Amino acid sequence: MTRRLPSARSTGPGPSILAHRRIHAPGVSPRRWVLFLHGFLGAGRNWASLGRGLVSERPDWGAVLVDLRLHGDSQGFAPPHTVAAAAADVSSLVLNLNLAETVVAGHSFGGKVALAVARGANDGLRQVWVMDSTPAPGRTEAGADRLLALISGLEEPFEDRASVVHAVRAGGFGPHIADWTATNLARTSDGYRWRFDLSSLDLLLEDFFREDLWDVVDPPVPGREIIFVRASRGSILDDESADRIERLENDGECVRLVQLDGGHWLNMENPRGVLDLLVKSLPR
Repeated sequence: MTRRLPSARSTGPGPSILAHRRIHAPGVSPRRWVLFLHGFLGAGRNWASLGRGLVSERPDWGAVLVDLRLHGDSQGFAPPHTVAAAAADVSSLVLNLNLAETVVAGHSFGGKVALAVARGANDGLRQVWVMDSTPAPGRTEAGADRLLALISGLEEPFEDRASVVHAVRAGGFGPHIADWTATNLARTSDGYRWRFDLSSLDLLLEDFFREDLWDVVDPPVPGREIIFVRASRGSILDDESADRIERLENDGECVRLVQLDGGHWLNMENPRGVLDLLVKSLPR
């Protein structure tokens, strides 16, 4: 039987504080915390198993599973719905929780939010992990825009989750993505409906495509490491951006590029590989 680790779930005192869940090893009160930022249409729970694995193998660190604005339980946030606003939400959460030493690890959409957090962060931010994401502007091949367009065209309410899974698979997405998408449904009196505001999410995604965060990476803040993890298959970090990051690394900057086996959804396709990287590379 898997041992249940201590955790605390909070939606904050109001819509200005992101919903989050804290996890730490039994009997430990860590001073240092990794904030996990999920991808577009995801939620903090997507990183729960990795968070549990991390605090088991590195009990000196705790994990904070964050629901970014308009995702999971972090609903009702005021516009503008931008990457910068999402990053400001994360920084406010760090202050609210009084976290003195942090690492921010973001996947895909969350990776660009993590870089935006670093743009205005204080000395307490030790590392930024960018999990198969990019600092560059432009549309990507991850398919978030196609998925959003697909589910926006489905008529609510739905009779059950299975009907949404079927529709997403029929739209060309794999079973893991279809099942994960359906976790964003909430039961209502007349069936199942999306728990988020699709039109506001569209604004957030369009800003992700517009946002240019190379100024955070080149040059980086001295002493603050930025680690890019690039999926070996279907990465949204293109060759030109990867080459630029490698040049910075070779020049001795605090930037590193690691290639990891798997497709874009590394937390689902290669969780052990992601966990091993974190366990080995987090500050001691």
